[in-house]
Formats: sequence, structure tokens, C-alpha cells
Amino acid sequence: MGLLLALLEARYALRVLWALRDGHAQTFRLLQDSVGGITPNTLNTRIKELREAQLLSHGRDGYFLTPGGNDLVRRLADLPAFATKWHSTQTKVTQQGPSA
Repeated sequence: MGLLLALLEARYALRVLWALRDGHAQTFRLLQDSVGGITPNTLNTRIKELREAQLLSHGRDGYFLTPGGNDLVRRLADLPAFATKWHSTQTKVTQQGPSA
């Protein structure tokens, strides 16, 4: 799990995966535009890392998520709901003050 988290913590890694979540392949330039603000060097590095992790692949039409990448993005899609629930719990704890 630590290896996966380290990979996802890398700058723009999640944004690259998220940009490909719709299932359509993207060329390097289109992916760079989709991610926004990423330099070509950084995008090349993230692509290399994500390909080595077998989350991303390259075909005739450009870069796309592998089945493992799709599975990961699907699971990450649940994160906003968890974050909302967690935030509401944290807000209640803050409002109630520390427990004795």
C-alpha cells in the first residue's frame, strides 16, 4: 500500500489519472492541456511512473488507463463522499470541544 500511496502523492499523478477517467485516449499534448499547469518534463515523468505501475498505457490514439488504472480511479471516485462525511464529523468534534 505504501508504494501506491507514494506513487499517488507525486505531483500531478492523480490529475493525470483523473484526466483519463472518461475512457478516451489522449495524446501527450491533450493530456498536458487536460491536467493543466504541468510541464512536459513532469508529465513525461508521471507517465513513465504510471506506466511502470501498470496503471497507464499507450496505444495508437494516445495514453489511456489500464484495467487496473480504471479500477483505481473508480475507487478514488468514492473519496469525495467519504471526505464530506469525514469533514462533517470533524466539524462536530471541533464544535463540541475536546472530550474529557
